[in-house]
Amino acid sequence: MTWLARLDLDYTLESERSVARYLHQGPLRILQSLYPEGDAICHNVLVHPPNGLVGGDTLDMHVTVGPGAHGLVTTPGATRFYRSDAGLATQQVHARVAAGARLEWLPLEAIAYNHCDALNRAVFELAPGAEMMTWDTTALGLPAADLPFAQGTFRQHLEIPGVWLERGCIDAQDERLMNSPLGLAGQRCMATLVFAAGNAITAERTERALASARELLEASPLRLQAGATSPHKQIIVLRVLAPMTEHAMQLLRQVWAAWRHEMWDLPGHAPRLWNL
Repeated sequence: MTWLARLDLDYTLESERSVARYLHQGPLRILQSLYPEGDAICHNVLVHPPNGLVGGDTLDMHVTVGPGAHGLVTTPGATRFYRSDAGLATQQVHARVAAGARLEWLPLEAIAYNHCDALNRAVFELAPGAEMMTWDTTALGLPAADLPFAQGTFRQHLEIPGVWLERGCIDAQDERLMNSPLGLAGQRCMATLVFAAGNAITAERTERALASARELLEASPLRLQAGATSPHKQIIVLRVLAPMTEHAMQLLRQVWAAWRHEMWDLPGHAPRLWNL
């Protein structure tokens, strides 16, 4: 049996309070809205009770953030792409962020289990004046449990239409990609943190964001496997390779908190869920 789960999540600003409303079909839910930072920022936890995808399963998420609203979405655990015997397993999100709105889309990692056939797709449309942060972390197998990603395919798609498009296809049996110095160099976690805007980010803001990220990189054990760049005037990116997810996530959270401060003058108020 395959699952089709769909979620429509809408944030609106009402009397200076960001309010989340949603509709769902299948096993995909948003938990109670929380306001640890006050009414302006609405925190939500996205839950998929089956806790994993197999061939033929689809998680389809649509998010809108209205003018002036600010939503932060995270998950309680990893998305697990299990062995696929019935075709492609897909997780996809399509978000639209209006002028003056902010979105933080911060799910925990996606795990590619052996023999999976998976697609992890994210598209973010940003109006002029909109800004967002998102990250994407992929764990290839479970090295600590001696469960390698030895066979299977993991596809990635990250897009801001008209601005930025990244696509990747990881074949577990591609030895040069998986293990050569010009590929993943034997690392089994890839992580990307993105700050994006609907129009050009000023040079001064970009330099402040890059400087804060690079200062944290210099103090990190992953400093030789990570880097921060601005490949487009509307994009700032941190990239990390790590042997395990925990190492990469620690660095991503540090830079996320620094960018929150530098770009939005907000504290790095981590969702309580991350500390459990």
